[in-house]
Amino acid sequence: MMVYKNEPPKICILHFGQVGDVIMSFAALAAIRKRFPEAEITFIGGKTPATLVAGLTLTDRVIQVDRHALLNGPKSDSIKKIFKLVGDVRREKFDLVIDLHSLRETNLLGFLSGAKHRLFGRRRNRSLDLLSNYRPRPIQYDPEKHLSDIYIDVILPLGITDVERGNKISVDESLAAAFVRAYCGNGKRLVGLAIGAGNQSRKWELEKFVDLARLFKSNGDNEVIVFLGPEEEKWIDDIRCKFEGTASVAAGLSLLELAAASSTLNLFIGNDTGTTHLAAATGAPVIAIVDERAPPTYFPSGKNTKIIRIETIENISVDEVWKASVELLEANEREFLQRKTTRTI
Repeated sequence: MMVYKNEPPKICILHFGQVGDVIMSFAALAAIRKRFPEAEITFIGGKTPATLVAGLTLTDRVIQVDRHALLNGPKSDSIKKIFKLVGDVRREKFDLVIDLHSLRETNLLGFLSGAKHRLFGRRRNRSLDLLSNYRPRPIQYDPEKHLSDIYIDVILPLGITDVERGNKISVDESLAAAFVRAYCGNGKRLVGLAIGAGNQSRKWELEKFVDLARLFKSNGDNEVIVFLGPEEEKWIDDIRCKFEGTASVAAGLSLLELAAASSTLNLFIGNDTGTTHLAAATGAPVIAIVDERAPPTYFPSGKNTKIIRIETIENISVDEVWKASVELLEANEREFLQRKTTRTI
């Protein structure tokens, strides 16, 4: 039995993964909250993922860390920031530190936190297992498992046995209603296209997205919205030109606004990136266009998610994505008609 310095206990969750990685930990975060309903839970992670966790109120507090500045800034500045971060974390006097993503540097931060109990994920060649003292220890990361299940494995030693997988995140309904007013005041079906990705090898060709938008526009009562991330926004004029007459372009949305928008969609189609994971987390029907070289461990998950994965991403045809789109729309039409009648527009 764990004995805490504080009552209720103070728990720190470390997660320095990318946005998609953090989204795949939502089930684990919810399970920790359920296991420790009175605890004060603080999430420490990268700036963008931490902002998302804060906005969705998945924990009580967040501490944002600018990993880019730490890794790429002047060494003297980075050292000062690291010492400040360690000092800030130690002053919190956490009782339990849980390192879900478990990297050497975050294991070290957890160790230096001064917390009596330290539960770290066990990643081969990535973790410092000796710095974790929680017993029983979690099983080692299994690369054959989905990442969301790997994170759940980390917290099983806490006596968590009833993890609810696939729960939809709660979005800001006012933001969702505002999005519908802006882009679909005519009651059409909403189809979202997310054309970006962090890596060029994970991007389906822009021209294929354009052809797909034309198919939606000419086949049925559909309104198509193209979502742009920060990398695509610099090409916004060219992208608007390519989609002229077939789709509207939505740029500058925060992750919370994007989550709210995704929850209103009849269908979301995107590349293998955090945006697609976020849409799946809202419960929207999702088609993820994935390169065969991408491991299933990191696929977006959800009961309404379909993965299209054939050889290299360049070989995935518009016809194949269109066929999958029609099938998924038909399968989910009744549910989304019901959701439209209950949402305030």
